[in-house]
Amino acid sequence: MAQRDPARALLIDFDGVLRRWDPAPMIAVELKYGLKPAAFLETAMEWDIYRPAMAGEITHADWMRMVASRLPLEPADAASAVAEWQAYRGEVDPEALAFVREVRAAGRKVGLATNATDLLSADLERLELTGEIDVVINSWDLKIHKPAPEYFARAAELIGEQPKHILFVDDDDRAVRGARAAGMSAYRWTGPQHLPYLRKALELP
Repeated sequence: MAQRDPARALLIDFDGVLRRWDPAPMIAVELKYGLKPAAFLETAMEWDIYRPAMAGEITHADWMRMVASRLPLEPADAASAVAEWQAYRGEVDPEALAFVREVRAAGRKVGLATNATDLLSADLERLELTGEIDVVINSWDLKIHKPAPEYFARAAELIGEQPKHILFVDDDDRAVRGARAAGMSAYRWTGPQHLPYLRKALELP
């Protein structure tokens, strides 16, 4: 088997990798309004409203209004519940961030490759990540979402490397498979235990 070309750039996912979510604040809001656990997430991920939000067809605000309209609450309560749920914007995974900094310090570019909405820039600023990434590749801006082949083609263009020289890290199997089909090295993230392998793939010093 031929040895794979070393990776010269890193594409890293946002939610589930660089950003993590504590379920406690979300559950607290659901309990307050008498909703079942995970009601917000399950509703938000319904494909007919999730897909257009990630594909840049509707705004984040539009998406949240749709979520509120589907909750088993009176309209005013539903709007308040969604607003309280959305007030929590997650937390940076410190080990993933340290890895990003290590990659950049070694002279490799890092791109944030995510399915997100028009709220992404504000989230990055709020979490103080704006200066930590070389390129932000947002499905909302591209109007194409992972795992579409076109997404990975544009990501490679934006980070300035051939797919064979890019390491892609995501917590979603479908995205990982899509990146591999596009010619990238790709690894599914389930936690920082993968970091030694990822460092090796990037030939970090």
